[in-house]
Amino acid sequence: MTDKQQNKLWGGRFSESTDQFVQEFTASVNFDRRMYRQDIFGSQAHATMLAEVGVLTDEERDAIINGLAEIQKEIEAGEFQWSVALEDVHMNIEARLTDKIGITGKKLHTGRSRNDQVATDIRLWLRDEMLILEEQYLHLMTGLLDLAEREAATIMPGFTHLQTAQPVTF
Repeated sequence: MTDKQQNKLWGGRFSESTDQFVQEFTASVNFDRRMYRQDIFGSQAHATMLAEVGVLTDEERDAIINGLAEIQKEIEAGEFQWSVALEDVHMNIEARLTDKIGITGKKLHTGRSRNDQVATDIRLWLRDEMLILEEQYLHLMTGLLDLAEREAATIMPGFTHLQTAQPVTF
């Protein structure tokens, strides 16, 4: 069994490797890797909680948090090697963390299911995207208001049911 098979959630359950087509079909890393910041942030918060409840030592927490910060820099510098074989953003980051800091990286998964991690990442990503959209909507509304004020006296044809109607002002 290869190291990458062992890193899969179900890696120890099958003796043969996954067919390449199935591997690519089931992998989500090509689109969920956009959530790397949220995955790293959530994992750093989770490591902090694990240390507060005594599951991790302060040294283990710091190694995890610092390792994840280094991984974020690798991703943002375009140096991170994403693997379809590792299926998703979570497994890619966890595997790299374990490569960097050893078995302590595996402790990060304590008390957290993959579903918890996915739900947290999606919620954080959506929150961040909504803040971006809010800023863009505000910019659009401001632009429309500026245009309406500037062109308030401009006469233009009105429309009703896609038919030209009486003249109106802009």
